[in-house]
Amino acid sequence: MSNRLEIEDSPYLQQHKENPVDWWPWCDEAFAKAQAENKAIFISIGYSSCHWCHVMEETVFENQECADILNAGFISIKVDREERPDIDKHFQEVHQLLNRRSGGWPTSIFCTPQNKPFFAGTYIPPESNAGSIEGMGFKELTRLIATKVEEMDPKLFENADEIEGFLNSVEHPKEATVLKEEFYKNFMIQAKNNYETKDGGFSVAPKFPHTSTLNTLLTIDRLYDEKSAKAMLRDTLNAMKKGGMYDLVDGGFCRYSTDNMWLVPHFEKMLYDNALLCELYTKAYLTYKDETYLQTAKEIADFWYNFMSEDNLFYSASDADSEGAEGTYFVYTYEEVFNILKENGYKNIESILEAMSITHDGNFEGKSIVRFEDGIVAEWFKEVKPVLQKLRQAREYPFIDKKVQTSWSSMMINALFTLGAIDSKYNERAINSLDSLLKTMFLDGTLYHTTLIHKTPKVEAFLEDYAFLSQALINAYKHTGDELYLINAQRFINKALEEFYDKGQWNFSVGEFTTKAETSDNTYTSSISIMIDALISLGTLLEDEKYTHFAFKTMEYNSYELGRKPIYFPHMLTQAIRYLKGERIIKSNIDNLKNNSFELASLNYPYVSLKASEDEGFMICGDKSCFANTSDINEVNNLLTNSF
Repeated sequence: MSNRLEIEDSPYLQQHKENPVDWWPWCDEAFAKAQAENKAIFISIGYSSCHWCHVMEETVFENQECADILNAGFISIKVDREERPDIDKHFQEVHQLLNRRSGGWPTSIFCTPQNKPFFAGTYIPPESNAGSIEGMGFKELTRLIATKVEEMDPKLFENADEIEGFLNSVEHPKEATVLKEEFYKNFMIQAKNNYETKDGGFSVAPKFPHTSTLNTLLTIDRLYDEKSAKAMLRDTLNAMKKGGMYDLVDGGFCRYSTDNMWLVPHFEKMLYDNALLCELYTKAYLTYKDETYLQTAKEIADFWYNFMSEDNLFYSASDADSEGAEGTYFVYTYEEVFNILKENGYKNIESILEAMSITHDGNFEGKSIVRFEDGIVAEWFKEVKPVLQKLRQAREYPFIDKKVQTSWSSMMINALFTLGAIDSKYNERAINSLDSLLKTMFLDGTLYHTTLIHKTPKVEAFLEDYAFLSQALINAYKHTGDELYLINAQRFINKALEEFYDKGQWNFSVGEFTTKAETSDNTYTSSISIMIDALISLGTLLEDEKYTHFAFKTMEYNSYELGRKPIYFPHMLTQAIRYLKGERIIKSNIDNLKNNSFELASLNYPYVSLKASEDEGFMICGDKSCFANTSDINEVNNLLTNSF
């Protein structure tokens, strides 16, 4: 018999509708019931493609004994963190406060009947002494909590009050520091200290791509010809695309690598990772003209278009698991690949398999992940890839979360416009996707955060939605010259300033949960830094200093930490340098801008806006005056360099 989650739109909540746990969605009725019946509250936060969320469902939430304990002593609430990032951010802060370390998913929160948290964990196994970081197993922990709440244990309630006091306290940053270009030198020192020299990247396993850090290295190399920045960037880009975390067969990056080599991932694929990496590889190609970077960017974009979109709208994620195990869809046995290549008339099959790292013993649980260890994808792989895809077609495809999210979709649209400067078909896809996103998520003057595809959205937008959508709209204007995109960007930026900005500070959400926006680039780029980016662009294009002023005040508010620890704020660092060095605007007629899109996208100076005008040639301008004019696109790069 299904529980209350049966009527919810969220695919993650739908996954739990058959659990024996008497789940509630997040709602006032649940909290009122907890207080009326003096029951503790258990809040479980996760998302549909989260591997350990599935493990906890299997071991705990489908365990009848665990469910009986929860149903007797708790009001249990299930939250999709992608649908309600405001709730998730609040309780990640709770986890950090209680455990002195960052959390993750699944997130397990226990609260008093008055909804005051007192315990936070992540994955909790059913039995004690089973490797749980928190020590106590789920059954023992929930029995203890239920008893203490029923007995009104004074210490538990005192702790909850104290925690709430900490959560409600307001922290102010240290005094402001003068913004300086030299902050990048500190960034380079910190990046080198974190850099993993053997396989690239900025940590040991588990390894995440740290796309913002890589983007900043690219900017530093373009501005200052920093050889070490170029080496760290290119070595990491080359290592990541060898195969493993990057899916050479279908395209697209998995969330992270479980080893140092970028070989064995958790196999879920997230829209935000792929959008940001698509843009990064595109920009790296425009800078270094390495065709393999362009190929990777196109394969990412094509994967999301072919596998993860519908009606020009992008799905949010695909799962790691299928057929009851992780990675089943993605890996191969030696025998199945050998046989199908033989059937297709291939010779030298052993050498082909060796080149693709497909062995008898395998590189993942007895099977093989396709990988070119030397980083060079052989020419013959173009013909072999469809054969490998055919083997996959006979398998169950991992679960796809068909939520559409404004922020994540905007990231991909932004990447497609950048890629569209090289290949116009991606520009057309970007235009169609942006128009569809606005029709779906901007209704009756209200912007929304998420909806299930073909459903009416209910959750209103957060700062990240305004920020990434504004950035995409400005990039749309840059690559199309359509001023309607710029007008819409101004509209959304004005609304974001009105709703979320306060004297240099930004909230992520307001209303039920007023949560501060993160300044650091964590799971993906900080919405504050993206808003700074959009504000500077808008101020430049509209020649309106008030937008640039809001960007400066935001950077000034965070300047002390930005100067000391720029490695945590890579995109904000690039915007501070942009503010100090100055934007350059290239004005020309729309035909000139479109016909020379590749050359304009390849300009070395990273802070260039394009603006349609009546000019027959290319006018190079700053924010107050124009410096030069030429009819030769090949002269623009030199004129830009000489304008400083």
